[in-house]
Amino acid sequence: MMSKTKYSFLNGFEFKSGLKVKNRIVIPPMTEASGFEDGSITSDELRYFKIHSGGVGLFISPVANVSENGKGFEGELSITDDRFLPGLTKMASAMKQNGTKAVLQIFHAGRMSNSKILRGEQTVSASAVAAERPNAETPRELTNDEIEQIITDFGEATRRAIEAGFDGIELHGANTYLLQQFFSPHSNRRTDKWGGSVEKRMTFALEVIKTCHTMVEKYADRPFLIGYRLSQKRLKIPEFEWRIHCNLLTHCAISQSITYTSRWATLGELH
Repeated sequence: MMSKTKYSFLNGFEFKSGLKVKNRIVIPPMTEASGFEDGSITSDELRYFKIHSGGVGLFISPVANVSENGKGFEGELSITDDRFLPGLTKMASAMKQNGTKAVLQIFHAGRMSNSKILRGEQTVSASAVAAERPNAETPRELTNDEIEQIITDFGEATRRAIEAGFDGIELHGANTYLLQQFFSPHSNRRTDKWGGSVEKRMTFALEVIKTCHTMVEKYADRPFLIGYRLSQKRLKIPEFEWRIHCNLLTHCAISQSITYTSRWATLGELH
């Protein structure tokens, strides 16, 4: 019989938000592209969540897009409108069996999409610079008003996650999606308040975090996590800037009550 003392990952953990998980085993967000075309959840996807829930302490969902032009691939979940709440509520319930806590990952794909997926619309990003991958389309540079709207969209997505019954959200700031596009000097060539210095390139992510935190304070009636997923791969970011990036997020974790950062497929640092 395994001892919980010997295997510490089987012991419970309490996040600083007050949320308690029964063990430290986490199912990371894994794309299975099983949603309907409009982003609604399917019965197949609900079955997937029910099969995998119950044993782990924390279950992080596949990603859901927060804005209509933020869809990155077919079969992706959407949290862009209140009409998705009934399905998201079923999803949260399916993920929370036997005490498992459910976290909804949210994002905006930015330039990591294409006009076919967006049904004829041009992709958007921090600047009009194509990603360095085969057949990448050149995105349109977001206006200041559009950036502010996307920040609002992240906040509204957080509200919906709370109302649907999730125990937290994870901001997908990795894999070269929009949050990371604003930080990367390759994809962000702006000279306004959203770009330029490494600190200014962090502004978008910090404003998103701030808005999500505000929504949690306003709507959550229970402990609720805000996580941030990050990665360095393929960014072409100097090491010293990457360290600043991590330091700023750590500072934000302390000042804005960010509960954890997640590096790739594992919980890397619990704050």
